[in-house]
Amino acid sequence: MTVAEQLDSVVGRVASVARRAGREPDSVQLVAVSKTFPADVIRSAIARGQRVFGENRVQEAQQKWPHLKAETAGIELHLIGPLQSNKAADAVALFDVIETVDREKIARVLSEETKRQGRSLRFYIQVNTGLEPQKAGIAPDETVEFVRFCNQELGMTVEGLMCIPPAAENPGPHFALLAKLAAECGLRRLSMGMSGDFETAIEFGATSVRVGSAIFGTR
Repeated sequence: MTVAEQLDSVVGRVASVARRAGREPDSVQLVAVSKTFPADVIRSAIARGQRVFGENRVQEAQQKWPHLKAETAGIELHLIGPLQSNKAADAVALFDVIETVDREKIARVLSEETKRQGRSLRFYIQVNTGLEPQKAGIAPDETVEFVRFCNQELGMTVEGLMCIPPAAENPGPHFALLAKLAAECGLRRLSMGMSGDFETAIEFGATSVRVGSAIFGTR
């Protein structure tokens, strides 16, 4: 199947699961994860109407997206990989949404950079729902306070929470935990679910799903 055909298939699956869950299909945003794929492959998805994309690395995104954004209006670019503070200025300049705010230091740097550059970004707090030592993210029991800190003390626009469940576990309980935490924080947006589990994520209330290989193929 071509990238366009695979994109159509994923869009159809998202709509089907949303309806089954009693939701409108447009209540779920599809973030097409284009990391490691070249601009020409991404253009196939853009030509099919996709406008929201996710990248893992700032440096890689800088090589592709300034040109792609200049070619097509309305592109929304999400950073969905870990961010180091020395790349924060570049990230703020290029991305529209940063989904991986995971510690106080990076939150402070991002807050300062958005003000310095005069940009209005939206942010998600990454939550380590499985408390995995090798994985980034705020601990679940620290999430409510961290969201308050980012919004009230730093003046950031935190619009939702994001998680990546442990690979070997049933993702459902992790998605349920993220939804519970978002409600406690007064947040309505949930970025959860990838190629292998996005349908489950939608059933648990995901408002955006990050799908790469199901659209672009294996890397």
